[in-house]
Amino acid sequence: MSYVHPEVLVDTQWAEDHLKDPNVRIAEVDYDAKANYELGHIPGAVLFDWKNDINDPLTRNVLTKEACQNLLQNAGVNNDTTLLLYGDFNNWFAAFAFWVLKYYGYKDIRLINGGRKKWLQEDRALTKDVPSYPKGNFAASDPDSKIRVFLDEVKRAVSAPALKMIDVRSPKEFSGEILAPPEYPTEHAQRGGHIPGAVNIPWAQAVNDSDGTFKNTEELKQLYESKGITPDKEVIAYCRIGERSSHTWFVLKYLLGYPNVKNYDGSWTEWGNMIANPIEK
Repeated sequence: MSYVHPEVLVDTQWAEDHLKDPNVRIAEVDYDAKANYELGHIPGAVLFDWKNDINDPLTRNVLTKEACQNLLQNAGVNNDTTLLLYGDFNNWFAAFAFWVLKYYGYKDIRLINGGRKKWLQEDRALTKDVPSYPKGNFAASDPDSKIRVFLDEVKRAVSAPALKMIDVRSPKEFSGEILAPPEYPTEHAQRGGHIPGAVNIPWAQAVNDSDGTFKNTEELKQLYESKGITPDKEVIAYCRIGERSSHTWFVLKYLLGYPNVKNYDGSWTEWGNMIANPIEK
């Protein structure tokens, strides 16, 4: 059985075949560009720096509508451009950028299945050249509130019987044994644990360890439905800062076609630091 929205994924061969397609733009989304993009990237790919480009530099928030528009225009993106995203950590940060750009109304955006990991495994072409494109005409839309949730809404939703909350962090983060993922040990909340009622389905269980590609439909359905995460429920995904949960949001919304799923990007750094917020361990 194929994904509900297969159009949001391309394989590495498709991406390579369209490297010189003027209607396709590729962007690598990295947490650390020096350890990734600058060492070699897909020819023609621009860099979207997760921290500096996809997030607002002054507020704990995603980039503004205007900044989103400028970012894409400066990358040579037009309203009808097919935008391919990929990155490290099995597309953690690429999925976050996908979510943010959907938040601002981008139409044809896709992930390269397997991300940077698969491209390197297959020994495909890399370059250190930084491309430059004529300014594009992309126009951002107002935020789509149907795919994002904020703290007050989560507080109200905790006791809602029709809602399911997924904590996509590691089991040790979920239990409170550790306060941050091993990759970022200094970036943690004051308390360990999880939001009351949340179920733990680590984001990485949705991908194949061998090459970072997404698992097939039947495997994904079994993964989530066995934990009570079914399409008839309203679903909220969260992690530490919203990047891993955007990966799960992508799987549920586009690969499995869940109609009502949101990303809580405030996630545990917000919930776990708020005075008087209830937690479970």
